[in-house]
Amino acid sequence: MTATENTHVVTNDRLYELLPVIYRQRDLEVSTPLQQLLGVIAEQVELVENDIAQLYENWFIETCEDWVVPYIGDLIGYRPVGPSDPAVSPNNRTLSARREVANTINFHRRKGSLWLLEQLAEAVTGWPARAVELSRLLGQTQSIDHLRLRRGGTIDIRSVDALDRIAGPFDTISHAADIRRIGSDRSFGAFNTANVAVYVWRLPVFSATRSTAHCQEEAGDHCYTFSILGNDCPLHTLAVADPSPEDIAGELNLPAPIRRRAMTVEGDGGAEASANYYGIGKSLVIWAGPWAGGEASEPIPASKITPADLSKWQFRPPHGHVAVDPELGRIAFPPTQLPKDDVLVSYHYAFGAEIGGGEYSRALAIPADAEIYRVGAGADFTSINDAYGRWRDDGNASAIIELIDNGVYEEPLNFTIGEGQRLEIRADNRMRPVIDLVDFRASRPDAFAVEGSAGSVLVLDGLLITGRGLELQGTFDQVVIRHCTLVPGWSINPDARHRGPSEPSLSLVNASARIEIARSIVGAIHALQEDVTVDPVVLHVSDSIVDATSDQLPAIGTSEGAVAPITLIARRTTLLGQVHAHAIELAENSIFAGVVRVARRQHGCMRYCYVAPHSRTPARYYCQPDLADEALANDERTEALSEAERHVLRYAEELRVAPRFVSTQYGEPAYGRLAIECAEEIRRGAEDRSELGVFRDLFEAQRVANLRSRLFDHVPAGTEVGIVFAT
Repeated sequence: MTATENTHVVTNDRLYELLPVIYRQRDLEVSTPLQQLLGVIAEQVELVENDIAQLYENWFIETCEDWVVPYIGDLIGYRPVGPSDPAVSPNNRTLSARREVANTINFHRRKGSLWLLEQLAEAVTGWPARAVELSRLLGQTQSIDHLRLRRGGTIDIRSVDALDRIAGPFDTISHAADIRRIGSDRSFGAFNTANVAVYVWRLPVFSATRSTAHCQEEAGDHCYTFSILGNDCPLHTLAVADPSPEDIAGELNLPAPIRRRAMTVEGDGGAEASANYYGIGKSLVIWAGPWAGGEASEPIPASKITPADLSKWQFRPPHGHVAVDPELGRIAFPPTQLPKDDVLVSYHYAFGAEIGGGEYSRALAIPADAEIYRVGAGADFTSINDAYGRWRDDGNASAIIELIDNGVYEEPLNFTIGEGQRLEIRADNRMRPVIDLVDFRASRPDAFAVEGSAGSVLVLDGLLITGRGLELQGTFDQVVIRHCTLVPGWSINPDARHRGPSEPSLSLVNASARIEIARSIVGAIHALQEDVTVDPVVLHVSDSIVDATSDQLPAIGTSEGAVAPITLIARRTTLLGQVHAHAIELAENSIFAGVVRVARRQHGCMRYCYVAPHSRTPARYYCQPDLADEALANDERTEALSEAERHVLRYAEELRVAPRFVSTQYGEPAYGRLAIECAEEIRRGAEDRSELGVFRDLFEAQRVANLRSRLFDHVPAGTEVGIVFAT
């Protein structure tokens, strides 16, 4: 073999370059065996050097590897949570003790102080917290010679702001004593002399930057919502760090919902928006072009923003002012002074996790042979169709259409992917563009239609699709939908009802493909195949919500209620609706809220899932309510009962373990979250004792168990501490 025929590529020549030139020339004449040998040796040298460098990094808690953290903790007396607690999984990276170990000495020195409980809660769970000494809010008679003005006083009906904060984490009004324990999981009691409450905010806050506001034409041309979908969306505070860490956290330091009263300050012209919440870089800001004589590039000033109650759209702001309701996420302009340009808004909203379309960081891969076509303000293309047309003209095998802004793209999308081609439509990192499929043509549907060919690949990443669903036809090698939202029911009406509750978000018409849905929110998935000789579609859903808008509608199935030609694989998924599928190859750590009906019961299995009663499924292992029924059948106390009494008791047990959600309405902050009163078998029913469903990887049960154990070690003497979920 000559030197030109050698195909081995040496990636590390650091040792080879140290050789004299004469040796390298002679090595080249004999097909570079010495270069290849030194390349292998150099790789091992790098491994040793990196390991030596890491040994130095492992001396410090900030830079050490995960396996070193327990050893450093042992050196400083850190005591991990006892292994006897079944709610704690010791090998969870989510529960890494790095932050707690880093502050162990600091925490021990300040043990017993109230503000330490806040820092401890955030170090252990990652949740922002506020500690409240409830004994200071007990109604009691004070000595005239020693008044304590900071203690809770009787209700002053003229103090509207204090009334607005009653029964919350920022309450300042006195209460009657409650003899129940604050740490009780049966009957919670708060206000007592020995009680300390640690309020935690579990819902993270996400941003929406320069997004287009939705005009609520049903209510009036002057009415807008912050959410582009037209639904009410409570605005949340962009938390700022307290300059004095030893102070108890206030409303501005926590991701709490913004209250109307908190946002209101008195200005020269009356009530206006507080600069603590409104403005560029703050919790919310509004642009309306050159409205009311302002600069097109500048936001509406805070002096022209009037916080108000817009629950019934009855408030009319004065001329030159804009009314904003932060609790509902609504905007009202004067009816005689409408904006002529699009209204742009930046705001913050709460949701359970980084799933669906949103402005959070995502890993974006670029295939080596892909051509990128950027769409948006300042890009080469202004529409998705223009970029798609250029790709078709160029004839490239792989294309990425990247949306670089948070704009709204209202255009009909009807694409064809040729044989062996790959098309990816995605949002730029930390962007949330919206594809609004408007009803352009009354003579035919206006779905997002894509037709595939043999070996073709379609990828959707980071998009929010509303107005219609996605329709796939033809043969695909693979279809990937990740970090996307296909709005359940197509869109949301102003009264929070879905516009098309029975319409699918994903339709498979004579399609053959491997479909992967990851970290997404989608509506119903319907599949129809006329040719029964074609293999069923393989649908793999993970870390996602599939919402049919009702438990009586098929989340996976057909519009006629028949069994869909789909082989389902579900991991860490919440399915709100019935499932009618050809087979379930694997389902684990998931919730099937509706009845499941499978044609091939001999194929596949379901493990660590909740499956609605009266379902027809493959073999089930460690599923609910099967385990609850088995425990009831083995209970000796039921032996003396009649068959009718056992049936009633079994029905009651099935109702008890059924999942209970805080909200199943898409668009609300707690959408898809399990309620606190949900049965323990569901909240800790996963294989690692976490909760079932889409939020399993949050490990909330383990976080709460860790926090409760730590709080008892650092609580002030003579007091009892309890954890209260603010969100």
